[in-house]
Amino acid sequence: MRLAPSILTADFSRLGEQVATACETGIDWIHLDVMDGQFVPNISFGPPVVRSLRPLADRYGALLDAHLMIVEPERYLADFAAAGADLITVHVEATPHVHRAIQMIHDLGKKAGVALNPATPLSMVEEVIDQVELILLMTVNPGFGGQTLIPSVLAKVRRLATMLGDRPVEIMVDGGVHPATIAACAASGATVAVVGSAVFGEQPIPAAIAALRTALADSVQTR
Repeated sequence: MRLAPSILTADFSRLGEQVATACETGIDWIHLDVMDGQFVPNISFGPPVVRSLRPLADRYGALLDAHLMIVEPERYLADFAAAGADLITVHVEATPHVHRAIQMIHDLGKKAGVALNPATPLSMVEEVIDQVELILLMTVNPGFGGQTLIPSVLAKVRRLATMLGDRPVEIMVDGGVHPATIAACAASGATVAVVGSAVFGEQPIPAAIAALRTALADSVQTR
């Protein structure tokens, strides 16, 4: 399972330093939670922050993963692509034109993902699963970091894995992922885990990432 630390819970006064430390420890993706205060009850950051992290991503070979929790994301796809995002994910609940948004992302030369909130059924992505590189299942209600994972979403992850079959589509889980829950996410079929406060929290970043890797390794050994 790939780890995608979310900068939402990082210390923004030390953002570059903390992201570099995470990359040096061997994380795979840098997750960028973009919030507009309309689709979710919070405001985070925009393309300038993505642009500032592009050199770090290049230095360490990390993928910049922009998760757009914004209404009418089509208005900003070109901006996030120009800022350097490698993969751009839009919520199916945020636009009536999901297929068009996916086409726009691909036309910009980027990988495309679609995201679903916990109560949104998988049927909302059935018609586009052959057009995307990633499907993100929210394991909390979006808008804030530090929430508790909703266990029932793991059954949804399993159903999605079955639906995808052998398609080369990543399954991402986002919300409440930490050492006590990450193994269950992996066992359900998730291939990428967004980790926020479990990495950018109280303990040193290398130790936090090591704890996540250990939890995954221990779960494999006990099967």
